[in-house]
Amino acid sequence: MLAHLAGLLGFLLAPGVGNVIGPLVVWLLKRDAGEFVDDQGREALNFQLTMLLYGLISSLLCLIGIPFVLVVYVCGLVFSIIGAVKSSEGMRYRYPSLLNWNLIR
Repeated sequence: MLAHLAGLLGFLLAPGVGNVIGPLVVWLLKRDAGEFVDDQGREALNFQLTMLLYGLISSLLCLIGIPFVLVVYVCGLVFSIIGAVKSSEGMRYRYPSLLNWNLIR
């Protein structure tokens, strides 16, 4: 749950710092606590890395008039909260496949 919520640090800190560093630190510190913790930490980290890439791409697209940045941030917020709630209930949460590339396996 903490790894999913740590991704929300990007809303408090500079985007790209908090939303990736938070889940990375939680995953690195807690991945040996069990298979479920490792799985959900990796899932949260992959999602935040994907959101970072989408954010960078959409920021560049905004320069030519296509404002997707807001959509990326709203998706990041909503799905991080859903992931935290589901994992706190002991359920394995998977982000939608279009929004989550498995960069870390």
